[in-house]
Amino acid sequence: MTTVYIVGLLLITVVAANIIHLLWPVLPLAIYQILAGIMLSILPIDTHAIVLEPEIFMLLIIAPLMFNDGQNVSFRQLSQNIRQILSMAVGLAVVTVILVGSGLKLALPQHFTYALAFMLAAIITPTDAVAVKSLTTNVEMPKNVNETLEYESLFNDASGLVLFSLATGTLTSGEFSLGHGVLTFLYVFFGGIIFGSLMGWMLIALRTTLMRTHVDIGSIVIPINVMTPFAVYWLAEEMHLSGILAVVAAGIVHSILYDQLRLTSSRVQNATTTLWNIIASLLNGFVFVLLGVMLPEVVSQTLTATILKLALLALGLYLAMSLIRYLWARFKLVDMHSTNPKRDGLLLALGGIHGTITLAMAFSIPVLTESAQLATRNQLILLAAIVILISLTVGTLAFPRLLPAKTKNYTNDEFQDQLIHTVQYAIDELSQSPENKKEQALLIDQLSSQMTLTFKINRNVYDRLASQARGVEMQTLAELRENGVVTAKEEQVYNRMIGRDALMHSQHGLFAFLRIWHYRFKWKRLSHKLHKHHPQTFAQLQKIHDDKTIQDKSKAVRQQYFDRLESIFNMTMTDVNEFLDEVQTPDNVHEVAMVRRMYLNRQQTLDRFHSRGEMDINVLRTLAIKAFQDEHSYVQQQAAAGVISSDLANALNEHISNDQLVCIQSFED
Repeated sequence: MTTVYIVGLLLITVVAANIIHLLWPVLPLAIYQILAGIMLSILPIDTHAIVLEPEIFMLLIIAPLMFNDGQNVSFRQLSQNIRQILSMAVGLAVVTVILVGSGLKLALPQHFTYALAFMLAAIITPTDAVAVKSLTTNVEMPKNVNETLEYESLFNDASGLVLFSLATGTLTSGEFSLGHGVLTFLYVFFGGIIFGSLMGWMLIALRTTLMRTHVDIGSIVIPINVMTPFAVYWLAEEMHLSGILAVVAAGIVHSILYDQLRLTSSRVQNATTTLWNIIASLLNGFVFVLLGVMLPEVVSQTLTATILKLALLALGLYLAMSLIRYLWARFKLVDMHSTNPKRDGLLLALGGIHGTITLAMAFSIPVLTESAQLATRNQLILLAAIVILISLTVGTLAFPRLLPAKTKNYTNDEFQDQLIHTVQYAIDELSQSPENKKEQALLIDQLSSQMTLTFKINRNVYDRLASQARGVEMQTLAELRENGVVTAKEEQVYNRMIGRDALMHSQHGLFAFLRIWHYRFKWKRLSHKLHKHHPQTFAQLQKIHDDKTIQDKSKAVRQQYFDRLESIFNMTMTDVNEFLDEVQTPDNVHEVAMVRRMYLNRQQTLDRFHSRGEMDINVLRTLAIKAFQDEHSYVQQQAAAGVISSDLANALNEHISNDQLVCIQSFED
């Protein structure tokens, strides 16, 4: 139970940090997560229970992260940039580990053995693409530099992890042979790649076969995909191969064969992508929160003088690695197709930001003997953490000053306004057809949700517009009564319906809800008393209710009754829509959309009481496809006429496509 409690706390902490970053994105997300972990450590919980065993940490955290990175890579771009990838992910990683490790040993021989120095160098060498993206969200990073950093972060993780494993093995055993080390490296490195590729191919073949023979079995193939990195990593490690390289290779195989999966259920693909995005986000957050939880304990157990020494050493290590990266680019050891070598070299150096993998390897350090001053696990973790914090801080300060800010040629308000016009156009086109009114009502309500779920409304403006619209509606109803179009009874019933809507959509909706349930409870009590004290009368009423002839007549009367109400609704809505068109301005367009949706909900309610049978799903699907095609057409027309920019059109089309997928899937549920 303790484990469940701790995992729950970590989840809550990660989500809380994500929310704060969303509301106040001043600092990188990783910093918020570290601070949240520090706050969590203040709580009266046993922080020792949060630390995972190194093997479990690699299996549960690193393996799925590396697999997800592998399956998200484009194999076409991968093959086109293979020399660039080998240069950064293998050549630069190995050179950095050798130079930094040797420098540590020569500079601090009393604190570091070669094995310990190379292990620390391997820990701080890998870069983190997620951390880079979090720092460059609001700036224009050159495409060539951005791609170089992304591919490097994928594959230098594997290189760093293999070197880390070799250094750790040497450190714990105390023995190292160059020839044996080279053979072991080749076996572990290439064996992991081959094994992972085979496993990935077999699992892809299994998933594809299942999805071809059974149209939609997401409950089976999605868990298979999620369990793949754990199974591949565990089996590879059992064979003494690189589990990390194996899961990367399996992920890349998934990317290579992804075209085959695109021909299968779109729902499965969409659900798989969404699930992996959530998993990756949570796992990345877990690592930084764990760092925040451990920092206070590590710092409290370390002397202030030692912390200062570690900070200076971390700064020196960061500067050394940044210099190596800069020189690697300036001497053109990596071809970035650069038009500004000096600028791109500096960006490449600053882009060497460390994050999840560095922390994960630090947490995976075995418990070491305290034979040297720095040879303690906690101090090495603290050293790696300081390197990460330095790289994050430097990137946060440097990128906005070196790169131009990202700019959009449209504002969020313009996007919302155009989205409302687009949806309203589709609704108007849909409403012109005199057929399938029931399906139309349901679809119109779905479409109208596009206009109301992505912005905040002014409640006072909405209440005023809704009250004015009801006034127009009641005035129209009175005129219909004077002209003899509706009867006094129909006017009375419809006025009660207007009053009920006013109550339910006011700021006192909760009290109205409770009042409705109060009356329903009273009705049930009255029915119970009638059955208990007047059983004969109740039996007669039940017999009348069960009589088919009377039942049919009742249905016919009920049908006619709601037909009349719908007819009155359609007549009053003509004037209401004219009023809303007249009062709509750029300042109240959201509130007007909400009022329109209120009336659309009433139309759907009236239609539901017709009891004309179930919705025709095929008709709903056809109407939905036509409606979303109308939305895309409207956006294309606006772009062609120069009313909206191409960027705004692309953003609208992407939003519409996502809404279409969700809408169509809702009809299948």
